[in-house]
Amino acid sequence: MTADADRALAAHLGASLDLQLEWNCYQKLQNDPRITPFGRWLRATSMDEIPQLFNVLIGDMSLVGHRPITESELPRYRHYGDELMNHKPGLTGLSQVSGRSLLTYRSRKAHDIYFFRNFSWSLYFYILFKTISVVITKKGAG
Repeated sequence: MTADADRALAAHLGASLDLQLEWNCYQKLQNDPRITPFGRWLRATSMDEIPQLFNVLIGDMSLVGHRPITESELPRYRHYGDELMNHKPGLTGLSQVSGRSLLTYRSRKAHDIYFFRNFSWSLYFYILFKTISVVITKKGAG
């Protein structure tokens, strides 16, 4: 990301109602001005996730789970936030194999909640193996 990323985002969003609507819906921007060209490549190839393998190895994360939730996001999860915070976030998850950046923020939350409400080892391994094809095809990367 660029230096002063938060300020760059605020300025970018302030310049366009369409961008504000996109941000409100996805909590992401298709053409995020904060991401450098090298950063775009890292995200498209999912190489930006590799450092998180260290977090899996030391036990702070799971291979499969929800995306890490920031403090500012917790109110959006309502009572599910506390439930999800009792589980380790994952390197991959149901939303990553179900559309990644193509999903709305609300849909990504619903996928995270669904995974824990309907946990099974078959779902866990389905997500793990589906991740391989999603990364190779770059489907929904962005």
